Amino acid sequence: MKDGIIKMIRKAALQIGAPALLAFMAWNAYLAVNHLKQMQKLAGLALESSLIQAHISGVLKDLTDMETGQRGYLLTGDPSYLQPYTDAKNRIGTDFAGLRVGLANRAEHERSLESQLESLANSKQAEMDRSISLRQQGYRHRAFMLVKSNEGMEYMDRARGLLSSLSTAEASSFARFDSERNASLSQALKETIVANSCLLALTACLFGLIRYQGQVLEQEAAASRRELEVRDLQLEKLTSALSNQARSNTSSIETNASLLLQNYGGFLPRQGHEYAEQIREASAQMERLRQDLVGSSACNSDEKAA
Repeated sequence: MKDGIIKMIRKAALQIGAPALLAFMAWNAYLAVNHLKQMQKLAGLALESSLIQAHISGVLKDLTDMETGQRGYLLTGDPSYLQPYTDAKNRIGTDFAGLRVGLANRAEHERSLESQLESLANSKQAEMDRSISLRQQGYRHRAFMLVKSNEGMEYMDRARGLLSSLSTAEASSFARFDSERNASLSQALKETIVANSCLLALTACLFGLIRYQGQVLEQEAAASRRELEVRDLQLEKLTSALSNQARSNTSSIETNASLLLQNYGGFLPRQGHEYAEQIREASAQMERLRQDLVGSSACNSDEKAA
């Protein structure tokens, strides 16, 4: 009874262990894919933050280049000094467009800062356009008076402040993304270690159980072979005993039939002779059949031994 319960437990463990192993493998794969997606998401956010910082730097450079070109032209009157101004004026629209797209998923405060910055940049550009136009028309003094009014400097200072606020906000976002990435990596490492440890332990247990089950089956097969050999030996002894008994009986019948014919054949009628002959012939046939059976049994025993 106890052995039967143990066998049932081993069988149930094998039936449960294989699906459990597959389930752990699927869980491990799911964790790996999930962590990969998380890392890709955080990497995308970090890249997006870097692009925003690049657009912020681009807008600051555009405003600085425009102001540099304006000052150079106002001082010299040489149109070649307007080249940085013209180039930056052509770039700033693209940089602001990229900044707006990058901040589309950011907080309302950052989008508000961008809107204020763009308004200031337009005001600064309008101030520079007026001063350049006055210089081109020959009103050098009026152009310098416009610069000395500090209107453009106020626009520039406020723009730098807004750009600094946006840059600080993006630096904070980038730091948060980097912290989340490190935390995600640490979590992924822990979960991977736990999942692989469970998978290794389950695989080892299942392998050990399968090996033990194989050994038990081999032992049971060996015991069955030994039991079968014992039964074959018993059967062989029984067959030999029966064969000897049958041989003794058939020999006795054949001898008695021969003696009957020999000693009392003259007193027996013709039909009695025929019965005696039939008895002797049947006894001889039984002996031949016994010998055939014994020979066949001996051949089978030799084959098994081989």
